[in-house]
This record gives sequence, structure tokens and C-alpha cells, in this order.
Amino acid sequence: MGAIRILIVDDHPLFREALKQAITGGIANATISQAGSLDAARTVLDKYDALDLVLLDLRMPGVQGLSGLIFLRAQYPNVPIVIVTAAEDQGLVQKALGLGASGYIPKSSGTETIVEAVTAVLRGDVWVPQGYGEASAADREADDIARRIATLTAQQIRVLIMLKEGLLNKQIAYELNVSEATIKAHVSAILQKLNVASRTQAVIAANRIDGTAEQG
Repeated sequence: MGAIRILIVDDHPLFREALKQAITGGIANATISQAGSLDAARTVLDKYDALDLVLLDLRMPGVQGLSGLIFLRAQYPNVPIVIVTAAEDQGLVQKALGLGASGYIPKSSGTETIVEAVTAVLRGDVWVPQGYGEASAADREADDIARRIATLTAQQIRVLIMLKEGLLNKQIAYELNVSEATIKAHVSAILQKLNVASRTQAVIAANRIDGTAEQG
């Protein structure tokens, strides 16, 4: 395996450094970049064409729950993303995988487990915590919603996130520098892909995916 470039996205510098030490201690050819926010992560991802892996926290300023994963998967579909979080809820694991995450590492994991997980994902595998079992019926329903959200384009993801923030079509059009007609078309496509009848139902569906994480 050649040189490996990994991006750690977490707003806690001490945890980023600890995770970096764990990875470089177990994967000798790993080069680590760090970002403390989603915007900083986008800057790194836009700078490097060949990132091999992103390790993403679920809770940072401006990002709560799985919205960061949803956005990065839409914007950078070819870069594997592994969630690294304090939240260890099995339903959240299921949702993350449904949205295209390549793995899920609890922050309570030891160094050996972290290296094992990263190595597995770099091989092309999907890694989940030991003891991860079958999803409940509610989790499977949420997983279906997650898969539908994963079919949205990057621009549709942006629109959905702004709908969740309560913005009107006119406000979204201004923020994205497009016409209001374009936003209406995006909203129609979102409703169709999520199989819902209204923007309110689309927000409720997105919140079912995004509202589970209470920890970082």
C-alpha cells in the first residue's frame, strides 16, 4: 500500500491530535490533515485530489447529527467517510451506513481498534463496532429514509438543509445565488426522491435521520 492521506474532522484539537497519533502509530505510511469545522474540511478536500479517507465527528459548530455526513457524501462521493463519535447508539450506526458511511468508530475505542477499523476501510471494507447486530423495525425504516436522502444531489442536499433551518424558497435562492424557480424545482425533486407530499414532511424525514446524535 502506497502513501495514505487521511483527513480528521473534529472541533476538539486534543482529540484530533490523539487520533492522529493512534493512526500514525499503527499505519506508518499515513499522512494526516486536520480540520476543526465542516468548512475547513471542504477546503482540505478541495485542495487535495486524492484523499483516501475522512474521519468525521458528528457534532461540531454548525453541524449536528448526520447533516455533515450527508453533505460531504453528496459533495465528495468518491472519498470514503468514517464516523468517529461519542454516540454509540446502534440505530445511529444503521443510519450512518444507510447514508453511505464506510464505517463507525466510537470515541471510546482503543488505539488497536481504531487502527483495525481504519485499515479495514482502506481495504475497501465497511467497519462497525463489535457486537453490532440486526437493526430494529424502526431502524430499518430510518435506514430506508437515509438511502433516499443519499440519492439527492449536492445542491439538493444544500436545499434540504436550508429547509430544515426554516428558510423560504426566496431566502434559499438568495443564499445559493440562483433563481427562485430553480429552488422550486429542487424542492419538487426532493419531495419526489423522499416520497413525501410536502416540504414539512421532507423536513420531518430529514430530522428522523439527523436528530439522533446528542453527543460529539
